[in-house]
Amino acid sequence: MHVVLLGDSIFDNKPYVGYEDEVIVQLKDALRPQRHSATLLAVDGALIDSVPHQLKQLPDNASHLILSVGGNNVLSHMPMLNEPASSTGEVLLKMRALLDNFQQAYDKLLHRLLATELPLTLCTIYNPRFPEPMAQQVAMTALCVFNDAVLRAAFSAGVPVIDLRLVCTEDTDYANPIEPSSSGGAKIVRAMQRVLHEHDFSQKKTAVYF
Repeated sequence: MHVVLLGDSIFDNKPYVGYEDEVIVQLKDALRPQRHSATLLAVDGALIDSVPHQLKQLPDNASHLILSVGGNNVLSHMPMLNEPASSTGEVLLKMRALLDNFQQAYDKLLHRLLATELPLTLCTIYNPRFPEPMAQQVAMTALCVFNDAVLRAAFSAGVPVIDLRLVCTEDTDYANPIEPSSSGGAKIVRAMQRVLHEHDFSQKKTAVYF
C-alpha cells in the first residue's frame, strides 16, 4: 500500500505544529508496521484547481489517493459574507452562484482523480475555530452548502468520505482557527486508517468515516 495525500494544509500542516509531528509523519508511522508507505503531495494554500498539478508528481506505485481540498476556495469568498444585502433571497442567490462554481471545479477534479483508477477517498471541509462567535456561526452555516457539494460528488462516484467535521471536534485539534494541530492530525490519521483497512473499494459504494 502506498497512500498519496492530495490537497491543502489539512494534510500539509508542518508549518503549524512546531516540533510536533505533522499529518504525513503520523501516517507513515501508522503504516510502517505493515511495511506500507505514504507520500505527501498536498500543499499549504492549495485550491481545487491546484490539485491537477499535484497529480503530475504521482508516484508510479501509488495505490490509494486521499483528497482534502476546498477550504481555501471557501475562505476566498469570506468577504462576501460581510457585504450588505437587501434580502435573505439575495444572499442565497449569491451563495448559489458560489456553489455552482465550486461544484463545477470539484466535479472536474473528481473526474481527473477517477481517471487514475486508484481507490479514492474524499474529505469534507471541517469547521473552523474562529474566536468571534458570530464569525464562527456564519462560517459553519456557509460550509454546509459547500460540504453538500463534496458529499454529492462522493455519492455520485461511489467513493468513501472522511467527514472531518466529526473528526476534529475539540479546540485542541486546531493549531490555529483553520489548521489542524498535531493531536488533530492524529485523529485524521486514525480516520484514514479506518478507511484503508475497512472499506471495500471494489463495491463502488459511499460510506462516511470519522
